[in-house]
Formats: sequence, structure tokens, C-alpha cells
Amino acid sequence: MTDEPPRSDRSPLSRRRALGAVGVGAVAAVAGCLGGGGGIESESLPENGDPSLLSDVERFPSEGTDHVQRGTEVEYETRPPTSGPHYGGVVEAGFYEEPQPAGDLVHTLEHGAVIAYYDPGALTDEAEESLTAWADNNTGTWRSFVAVPYRYDDPETPYALTAWRHLLRLDGYDAEVVRAFCAEFLGRGPENPVR
Repeated sequence: MTDEPPRSDRSPLSRRRALGAVGVGAVAAVAGCLGGGGGIESESLPENGDPSLLSDVERFPSEGTDHVQRGTEVEYETRPPTSGPHYGGVVEAGFYEEPQPAGDLVHTLEHGAVIAYYDPGALTDEAEESLTAWADNNTGTWRSFVAVPYRYDDPETPYALTAWRHLLRLDGYDAEVVRAFCAEFLGRGPENPVR
């Protein structure tokens, strides 16, 4: 039994990719039980992130938590957004190849998610595998991991990590930094903190 919210709209490719990632995650879990690796993406998170890896995290004031009607145009103060008015839907954990609605992503942040944005032109195979593994291992309603391409063509950096009111821009992918960010913020959204 689960209290998962309704599924948000996904392109067929993203849906297949997310379903395939679940299968890959299951194989990785079995391999971990049999003594295989699994990487840091499958390790338990410490209570907090390593401060030396989080020194560049930007913190912003809340832009609010109001729900607005789907389709309402919302301008966010941060890019990518870290809080503000949002739709009633959420984006489920997963690696997405298509941008997702900003209003759903912000609601997902309010639930305690970490959202990783990537520039498709800079995405490496290793980064994609790692981001997919983070999403596979963090699927709870109140502590999910979502990886999506930026919604715009000129991102400031190839990767960015967001949590409610927090943003960390990365010039290159680093799974250790992602782990520190998740340890610090995953599951600690304002709607229902679980950590």
C-alpha cells in the first residue's frame, strides 16, 4: 500500500525510461545483496551533508507555497525555481529526457525532493547512470529524487541541484556532491518533513 500522488504527465519516452530505470534499480539491488557494488547512490545517507562540499549552496527566501490552477503562468525569482506558487501535481522520482512542468517540479520540492537539472549537451554517460541510480534509490513521496533537463537553452552551468529554497550550481557532475546535497536536504521539505 502506498500514499503516492497521482502520476504527472510524461512523454512516452520518459515513461519508458523511468520504467526501465526501475528494472535497472532492481538488478542493482540484487547485485548489492550478492556482494556487487552499487555505488554511493545506494548507500544510506548521513544525517547531514559534508559542509566542505556544500559551501556554494545558495539559499533563497520562500516565494510562497500557494497552489495555483494548472496552466497558470508563474514567474520564479530563481532559475531553476526553488519555491513559489505551484500546481497540485508532482513529478515522480525518475530520470527524464523531457522537461517537466515547473509548477509540478516546485510542488515536488515542497514535498522534500531533490531535483537535479542537467544540460543534455553536457550530460555524460556516467552522470546519466548516477542520476538514474539516485532516482531509483529515492522514490518516496516525501523524499524523492528527480533528474530533468533544463527548461531553457542557456543554463548557467551544466548541472544544478535544487531543494526547497536551495540551489547548488555545478560546473561538472560529482556524485559525492550530489550525496552531500541529498544528505542535507532530501526529505526536509516544508510540507511533510520525514528526516
